[in-house]
Amino acid sequence: MNLPVIPAPASSSASNGSFAVGAGHGIAAPPAELAGVAERFAADVALDTGLTLTGDTGITLALEPVDDVPTANGVRADGGEVDERHGLEIIDDGIRVWGSTPEAVHRGLTSLRQLISAHLQDGVAVLPAGRIVDGPRFAWRGLSLDVVRTFHGPDEVRRIIDMLSLYKLNVLHLHLTDDQGWRVEVPSRPALTDVAAKGAIDDRPGGYYSRSELAELVAYAAERFVTVVPEIDMPGHTTSVFTAYPELAPAQIRTVDLGNGASMQLSTMQPGLDETWAFVEDVLDAIIPQFPQSAFVHIGGDEAWGMSDEDHAAFVERAAALVRARGKQVVGWQEIARAAIDPADVVQYWMDVDLDSMDTASAPSDLPDDLLPILVEGLQKAQHDVPKALAAGARILASPTTWLYFDRPHKDATSDPAQEEARKRLGLQFYGPASIQDGISWDPVESLRGVDSVEQVIGVEAAIWCESIVTSQDLELMLLPRLPGAAEKGWSHETVTDWAEYSARLAHQSQAWRNRTWTWLKSTEVDWK
Repeated sequence: MNLPVIPAPASSSASNGSFAVGAGHGIAAPPAELAGVAERFAADVALDTGLTLTGDTGITLALEPVDDVPTANGVRADGGEVDERHGLEIIDDGIRVWGSTPEAVHRGLTSLRQLISAHLQDGVAVLPAGRIVDGPRFAWRGLSLDVVRTFHGPDEVRRIIDMLSLYKLNVLHLHLTDDQGWRVEVPSRPALTDVAAKGAIDDRPGGYYSRSELAELVAYAAERFVTVVPEIDMPGHTTSVFTAYPELAPAQIRTVDLGNGASMQLSTMQPGLDETWAFVEDVLDAIIPQFPQSAFVHIGGDEAWGMSDEDHAAFVERAAALVRARGKQVVGWQEIARAAIDPADVVQYWMDVDLDSMDTASAPSDLPDDLLPILVEGLQKAQHDVPKALAAGARILASPTTWLYFDRPHKDATSDPAQEEARKRLGLQFYGPASIQDGISWDPVESLRGVDSVEQVIGVEAAIWCESIVTSQDLELMLLPRLPGAAEKGWSHETVTDWAEYSARLAHQSQAWRNRTWTWLKSTEVDWK
């Protein structure tokens, strides 16, 4: 049964008959624990379709367990053990959605949203009778959003949260700090927002989220069962910190000319400096309370160019200990596996380049001579990160560059001439282009080198970096229609996704995107509805 739903349900079956959903329908007397879920569903249907559900009949909700689907692998970003398994049944007399938790029922209603959007004509959605029993393969399913190189304000972040919710993604990982800026308040360190937040990449305007703005974003996400995880990138990617507090910078900073008017500093925080740790503690004490739903703090740990292996390991170990001492768990980019990590730590795998098959002689001609050996050295070390992480008992969060870095250029042509111009401009050419089909042509276990079993993987997280992204339209154009593919890989229990079947489901999604005024690449490889 090929339903126009993404991610694909674990189990579905068709039966005779149908039920027509229209303006006179709604949710019949939901249990008190589900009142908020019911209200959210009605509001989302209106935004997706324009259909206002004003009645109190037709759709019934229930808190009942679902045991026909395996439990999810991995850990959740909120640290809980929430069961997301749910059922959805459509018969001639109405629709029933059930699950053992409010979040499970929300996931079932999300499938119903997509069905209504796909079948709506002249104000009525005639839904074919059938039954879905569903639940996720992985507990952690998310998106890492770079708000540093281009600052995306609260309104745009809310739009991204809405996208995550529509595809049952449950984590927004905010990359809040980097060389180009600092985007979160630390009251004891005012220069971080007074100085370090002022700019972004290529003279783009900077900005930061006030404490009240972050509180609203975190609450908005929580209402949609999305956990916001903060990342404070260290010990590398800290040029903005040194701009605000020069006393934390190394005495000598090596700079690599990138040949395009920009430069990259090979400078890192110093683990032997007492002031470094006073700063890190101030930051953690200010930021952790702003993300109360997150059980994790992301400590970065990547690309610590110019830092000795010993200093890098010492920094990671002490920073991780400070996070744990504050009652939080540690997640970091894969390089943290080069330190002595804890079995409860999560290692985010991203460098999936096969160095043995890499032809460095064919590297981009505009790549600076000084940069290539640094990159090659990093890739040589990266080959050992996953084995080290697994040997330490830690687990992997899958974010492989090949399939889940959404700053790759779009390979698919678009039917929109204006988008075709943007397509040529957007994305890092160094990675090479990727098609929409590429995004679903892999498996989070079978495709990751060094991973042998599903128990070693906690989940899937796409990443969008904003070097080439200037506007919110650019951002959405690079996210859609890729984001549903990431959701498919994180949720679906099928290890192989058929492109023809998937693209047919994807084609129906454009109707909600159009109503939501989201920007998406109108790929000529998909027969959009």
